[in-house]
Amino acid sequence: MLIQESFHDVPTKADGEGSMQLHTSSFTWWPYISTLTDSLALLRGLHDKLPDKAIFKLSAYDEDASLCIDYLLSLPTCNGRIGATGMCLGGHLAYRCALDSRVKAAVCYFATDIHSKTLAEGKNDDSLARASDIKGELLMIFGKNDNHVPPEGRDLIRKTLHGKGVLFSFYEVAWAQHAFIRDELSKGRYDPAISKVCFEMLVELFGRTLKLDLGEHDGKKLEIEDVC
Repeated sequence: MLIQESFHDVPTKADGEGSMQLHTSSFTWWPYISTLTDSLALLRGLHDKLPDKAIFKLSAYDEDASLCIDYLLSLPTCNGRIGATGMCLGGHLAYRCALDSRVKAAVCYFATDIHSKTLAEGKNDDSLARASDIKGELLMIFGKNDNHVPPEGRDLIRKTLHGKGVLFSFYEVAWAQHAFIRDELSKGRYDPAISKVCFEMLVELFGRTLKLDLGEHDGKKLEIEDVC
């Protein structure tokens, strides 16, 4: 049940002087305040009509994310911990949100264009190159049969995250295709059983990093013992 929904206009500069509307919602079943930018709302509405995703500048995507974070942190009910999640293009944008050190956790479902560096205008993004900027915990989820992010693309993402020292989990679902979580516009690829499992992974990560007051990491390196 939706408890409260609000809309807030904030000025933008990355793609010329303008404004962006933030869609903020609270739900009875979800212990977080959720915010969506109007650019993502636009893309959601035009999902099957866009020839490609390169209609916004990369700096504009990043500015939208930064303004969302600024707004959430300004709320009196915010505990200072921000998370991000998204699917497909939104999965890539959630990853780019995680490049902001204020984001404590990000869950990226079948994130497109990270491996190919083709997000936004010009199709030459720096998402993988900046992986070391990620200071929170990252969860990447793909279907094994995702033809938008082929095996070699997933391998590149995983190898880069390892090499950059990112704290992350990486899950590939057997038999699942791209967009297997989307119950609308999935074109027959929706898998409700696996979607539930993947949502529970988000609930665990967000609950541990955003909701529980465990304090900051002590910074000590984990020593692995050679035991069975």
